[in-house]
This record gives sequence, C-alpha cells and structure tokens, in this order.
Amino acid sequence: MSTDKNYQLVIIGYGGMGSYHGQLIEEVERIQLSGVYDIVNYRMDLARSRGYHTYESMEAVLSDASVDIVLIATPNEVHKELSIKALRAGKHVICEKPVTITSSDLTEIMQVAREENRIFMVHQNRRWDEDYLIVKGLINKKVIGEVFHLESRVHGANGIPGDWRQLKANGGGMLLDWGVHLLDQLLQLTDSKTSHVAASLSTVLGNEVDDGFSTHIRFRNGLTALIEVGTTNYIKLPRWYVKGTEGTAIIRDWDLSGEIVKTNSNSVKMEPLPIQAGNGLTKTMAPPSEESTLRLPLEKPEIKPQGFYLNFIDVIEGAAEPFIRNEEVFRVMQLIEAIFEAAETQSVVQLDL
Repeated sequence: MSTDKNYQLVIIGYGGMGSYHGQLIEEVERIQLSGVYDIVNYRMDLARSRGYHTYESMEAVLSDASVDIVLIATPNEVHKELSIKALRAGKHVICEKPVTITSSDLTEIMQVAREENRIFMVHQNRRWDEDYLIVKGLINKKVIGEVFHLESRVHGANGIPGDWRQLKANGGGMLLDWGVHLLDQLLQLTDSKTSHVAASLSTVLGNEVDDGFSTHIRFRNGLTALIEVGTTNYIKLPRWYVKGTEGTAIIRDWDLSGEIVKTNSNSVKMEPLPIQAGNGLTKTMAPPSEESTLRLPLEKPEIKPQGFYLNFIDVIEGAAEPFIRNEEVFRVMQLIEAIFEAAETQSVVQLDL
C-alpha cells in the first residue's frame, strides 16, 4: 500500500555513475540522499564539498537504521558482495549494470532478496534512450512492415577508459560495459526466444579484456540481429539500421539524424532500369524509382522523466511492478555468457533464452 514516507538513500561508489545518480536523486521527491561512501579519498572529499554526509565504512552505512536504500555504483566485481551485504542488513538495493559478472551470481542475489523480503533492482538506464525508443516505436507500429533484421552498434575511437574497465578481475571489457545495454535493448524489442548466436571479440589494443565485439543473434521467430561495439572506429557506422518487409530505417548517431524509406503502396510497380556498377550493369542493385518509395522523418518519442526511482519506491510499497525485472536482467546475463562462449570456441552456440 502506498504511503507518504520519505526514503533515505546512500550511494556506495561516488565515481562517474555514482555522482550522476546523486544529481538525479536531488530532483526526486520522496528520496533523500543521506550520504555517500567510497574507498577513494578524493571522491569522499568531492562528496563533502557538495554538501553530502560521508560514511567512514560500508559497515557504518549498513548499521545506520535510518538508511532505507543502498545504491551500488562500484566496479563490477564487488556488486554481488555489496548487494548481498546490504540486503542482509535489511536495505533495499539499486545496483548499477552489469549487475554481476555471471548469471549465477545474480541468482544468489535474487535468492537473498526473496529471503529478506527486500527489493533489488538493476539500473538499466538506456531503456529510456531516444534512439532506442524510436526503433521500438517503429517496430510496434509496423511502420516498415514486419522487422526481420536490425543492427545496433556504438562506435568510438578512444579505446577502453583507463581505469578498472581494462581489467578482467574487475569485470571489464566492452561486452560487459556497453554490450549489456545493447543486448538489454534488443531483448525488449521482440517477444521471441533466441535460437543461436555467433560472435567474435576484439583485443587489438592488447588489453586482457575485449575492446569491442560483434555478435550475430537469431531469434526463433526469424528475426536476426547484429550487435556491435567498437572502441577503435575512427569512422562510425550507423547507430541503428533496421530492415522491414516494407522499408528500411536508419539512425546515424546520437543526434538522431536519420530517415525511413519505405514502399509507396500507391505507385505502379515498374521494372528497374539497369545502372552502371563498376565494370558491369545491374538491375538488382539499381535504386528504386522516386515514385515507388516514400521518405519519412523519424518519429521522435515524447520523453518523460523516466521515473526509475519513483517506480522503485512504488515497488517497495507494493503499488507497482518493477520497470526492470530481475528475470529480464538474468536473461541478458545468460546471453552475454553465450556470446563469450561463441567467441572463445569460434562456434555457433544454440540457445533457448
């Protein structure tokens, strides 16, 4: 049952994402950011300079009876340990992605959350990205007919950030960093189970973890997907390329530039004229006539405040279902493990996820 209670939240890990959460939470009604804890001194100094109370240890956070929610924004390898400690201490937990390094670790956290009757939710924030929502909308509305293939990628040329993300022990690498976002988005775009996956990891920068990856995924309903992350791409490929039975959509970059080209059902079908292609002629690859296609702008979604934190409170109070269900996150982690297996064995891995 919903109440008017205000909830006290402490951030564990005050790096990039931790400080980002701090800024967002200041705007959220019914949540009070009551403190910060980080093992790095200069981050604690930064938190104090912004007026936040700082705790001397994780144990001090967990022993504070006034703390209702612990938000974990640390390197990946300690998510499991800290989440379980917080749940055992009677705190509700928000955890950054990737939730854990393995799916079995997440299973343990979910079991503890059930035993302690506490809420545990993962912050898969890119479900609210505009580019993703545009694609989701055109699929749901069948703007280009039935979508049968899509490509989702993020490209950069700066390598892996020079911190723990370069280290295997910390759960580094691009598959766990960006892949967890793109795969989460992908699984939200279809109701079908996966069928099989092939993949390759890039290690051209010489790190002990992948600096990029490419994976081909087939679903049981026939949908195919190419998901790719690169950190050595000085020229980017499109953020999204989506093919349907009646057209194609492209989103080129974060600025949402792109378009839809689709069949004009009112035009008279005409045989294409051959064009010069290299040292030969082709009809197959000739462009369709202007009359036979329509060019449409991308329909940008109306973005409302995501309400992640308010949803978390509603879930605590039994007033709503979670925006991000742990079973969905578990499925993403299983898919990541299958991609690692496919890359390591250089084989096609059969799936039923």
